[in-house]
Amino acid sequence: MALRLAILRVLPLILLSISGSVAADVLDDVLERGSIRFGVAEFVPWTMKSESGELIGFEVDVAKKIAKDMGLKAEFKLYPWEEVIPALQNGEIDILAGGMSITPARALQVHFSRPLANSGVSIATNISLTKDIERLEELNSPEITIVVVKGTLAHSVTQKFFDKANVKLFTSGEDAGEAVVNGDAHAYLASLTQARFLALNNSDKVDLPVSEPLLASREALAVKKGEQQLLNFLNAWVTSRTADRWIATTRDYWFETLEWAEDVAQ
Repeated sequence: MALRLAILRVLPLILLSISGSVAADVLDDVLERGSIRFGVAEFVPWTMKSESGELIGFEVDVAKKIAKDMGLKAEFKLYPWEEVIPALQNGEIDILAGGMSITPARALQVHFSRPLANSGVSIATNISLTKDIERLEELNSPEITIVVVKGTLAHSVTQKFFDKANVKLFTSGEDAGEAVVNGDAHAYLASLTQARFLALNNSDKVDLPVSEPLLASREALAVKKGEQQLLNFLNAWVTSRTADRWIATTRDYWFETLEWAEDVAQ
């Protein structure tokens, strides 16, 4: 009986010690390895390929800054959007840095950091194909083709508000946008920023029928569930870089200007 009581007293301390070691493993591995792996997907202007084949964009700058502040080298792994969360869960990457919107469903799969920025879902339409459409509700019809990237927040919005339309799923924002530009689709649901850039770069063919997002959201970094030590660092990093306006200044460059456009691969 005495032995049993002694074990019961010690067991919580043992479990606490084990859980603390496990939580620190990922961060310790990253620091020991000397590099940190970021998972990204191609979306303008979060992550793009330059003329030289190098990855550039807002999330790329964020990842490089995080690595620099940790004294580490940033490694990038490029995925189709629907594969980024599985890659994080499988341990292929340490941080998901793809401008991911925070949703309750995703929070069941990953741990989100504090928000980096505000965002939202909008819609870009082909001017010629939609010239006779006066109300947004008219797009919810079997005769209307809407394109969207599979697994994005915009995909969820499409399923909810455009359930009667002919919805075509793509694995990249570039291909989805081209479908609207080329007249193969009436509309493209995407982030507010993506929709704006598509219209800006193809003003003779693409328009934004609404000025406000169909759904507002907030973006964050993400880590594998259970990686509390790494998450703690990211939260501190977001707090610090928000306070010194590094995030705001960097985001303004990528989202409010087109100074970087000539460097993007065509």
